[in-house]
Amino acid sequence: MYIFTAARRSREGKFFAARYNRTSYRKFPPLKSLAEELTELSRESELFEPIDERRLRCLACGHRCPIAEGFQGVCKVRFNRAGKLYAPHGYVNTIQCDPIEKKPFFHVRPGVLALSFGMLGCDLHCGYCQNWVSSQALRDTRSPIDFRRVQPRQIVETALLHGADAVVSTYNEPLITAEWAVDVFREARQAGLLTGFVSNGNATPEVLRYLRPWLDLYKVDLKSFNDRRYRELGGRLGPILDSIERIHDMGFWLEIVTLVVPGFNDSPAELQAMAKFIAGLSANIPWHLTAFHPDYKMISQEDTSAAALLSAAETGREAGLKFVYAGNLPNQVGASENTCCPSCQATLIRRRGFRILENRLKNTGVCPDCSGTIPGVWARPNDSSPIGSSNAKC
Repeated sequence: MYIFTAARRSREGKFFAARYNRTSYRKFPPLKSLAEELTELSRESELFEPIDERRLRCLACGHRCPIAEGFQGVCKVRFNRAGKLYAPHGYVNTIQCDPIEKKPFFHVRPGVLALSFGMLGCDLHCGYCQNWVSSQALRDTRSPIDFRRVQPRQIVETALLHGADAVVSTYNEPLITAEWAVDVFREARQAGLLTGFVSNGNATPEVLRYLRPWLDLYKVDLKSFNDRRYRELGGRLGPILDSIERIHDMGFWLEIVTLVVPGFNDSPAELQAMAKFIAGLSANIPWHLTAFHPDYKMISQEDTSAAALLSAAETGREAGLKFVYAGNLPNQVGASENTCCPSCQATLIRRRGFRILENRLKNTGVCPDCSGTIPGVWARPNDSSPIGSSNAKC
């Protein structure tokens, strides 16, 4: 490819010819396609099992894709080359420092910062995805794809520079880039940082065992309690529920989020079924109910009202859940943004949006009024109890 000088318009609106000099031409190497660049930014993965001479089964997500040689999985980023599975490695699409409440984790060191990083791709294709530019980049040509090469240590150094207490894999689906996350989390653990996933929860037992030594916090989006609805999003309900139960049983610190979408998953019966399922695992699991706003392909739906969120939150409490939050509508949902002691009802953490207005728990996790224990990750990793041990079933 060659760069040519050409006629240019000056600020005064006049034309002038740029000087033509054959010796000034520069030759550049051919541009690589996106597929070629992403292939270079991949490494061998151990998260697979052979099927036959030409096919392998990827174990990173609940699709358990059988992938023939030369082909990709549903996610578009994991592929079979010469009988070996390759997965994304060595780049980020987005990296940003936010309050940890934005993930949202409400029972993890209130008010601290979390450095969030993401790659490209997803195993689902939700029509209302708020991060579709990253998650659907390889399916939707409207996405302005961008990424930059980076090493795990650079991500951790950025977290430390900004005073973050945690490093979180998010924006796209982290399960399909689990190998990269583990490499980042190894560095983060050495630096004394917490590690987290913001995930759709479409996991496998194999990938959770792979992640467990390096992953502390796990937020799952429970999008519906209807298998037909999940299939519309490109998944199935069964693997999600199995994974949520396994995540809890394995001792990750678990919080669950449901985006309440009018006409999609907001019926009283469906919300009640979700609440009963979560409470059946543990009444101590925080359940966040957040408001939908039109985005991506679902732009004709109405916004979720504050009244709908408060009603859904009451459904969760009636099912026996102790920590139910109505989120992302600051000043419209009253005390439903706060953490209260389930024993004496004292307000322990007051919030407005992602801001902490008051924190009476500090790093002890003990109610100062009645000495009741509040489940969560309240202390730094080097002086806390094992992650997730406090949301055991009760």
